[in-house]
Amino acid sequence: MSVERRVVTSVFPSNVSICSSFLEVPSLTCAVSEYHIGVDEAGRGPSIGPMVVCALSIPKSDRDYLLELGVDDSKRLSKKRRESIYDGLISNLQLRGWGLGLEICNPSSIDKWMADGTLNSLEVQLFAKSINIAGTPSSVSSIFLDACDVNSERFGRNVSTALGRRWGDCKIQSEHKMDSKDPVVGAASIIAKVSRDEEIRILSEKIGVELGSGYPSDQLTKKAVDHLCSGEYPHDVLRWSWANVRRSWTMQNAGVMPRRKSERGESSQSTLEDWN
Repeated sequence: MSVERRVVTSVFPSNVSICSSFLEVPSLTCAVSEYHIGVDEAGRGPSIGPMVVCALSIPKSDRDYLLELGVDDSKRLSKKRRESIYDGLISNLQLRGWGLGLEICNPSSIDKWMADGTLNSLEVQLFAKSINIAGTPSSVSSIFLDACDVNSERFGRNVSTALGRRWGDCKIQSEHKMDSKDPVVGAASIIAKVSRDEEIRILSEKIGVELGSGYPSDQLTKKAVDHLCSGEYPHDVLRWSWANVRRSWTMQNAGVMPRRKSERGESSQSTLEDWN
């Protein structure tokens, strides 16, 4: 691919926020004041690696341009096609005045949240954070969410509450499978998916283990989980709170699953230069 992606190449920090917002930058392409934001995630279910949430903010008039790029639900696209569209999306961030918020939530942060929370409530917070990075309420008229909650309207209300009153005038549409219905959400799904795949690829190379997709049903992932549970502690790239990780640890060790020693790290922001 022509664009080198910005990824975390060591153990995952607590949370990485990538910011590429050009809504405040004067340019010929920023004349349109009405922006739409689409938000989606990748890596909700895997037992290995991070969950990635992407919010993409574009002028309303650029919706048709996304379709010209071939944007669709990332799951409908081949890996090669998905990566090609990703490159086109990233190359247009500054050129067309788009905003990007990318939240990379590492396994340790997920486990810490899951101690007294849920994946749905975690996604609410990550969606809100990515939206705040991607755009500003003064420019954005509508936000489109791919709902993770079985109750899509409830998910939209919860994200609205997390965003706060500053975003009160912004219309939020929250639906299941929104990535296949709305091109802005579809574009966000592509960026999230490709970014997570790259994180997993680099992790596989770094620790010398083929991690597969990270999903419990993946045979490569099953082997990786067993290998990564064979040490004194489960490996940091694992989600220790996942049932298959706990089961593998219990089968290989005649003891209780240890508690992860995690510390809340600092969130960091990057600019578009990190993508080039």
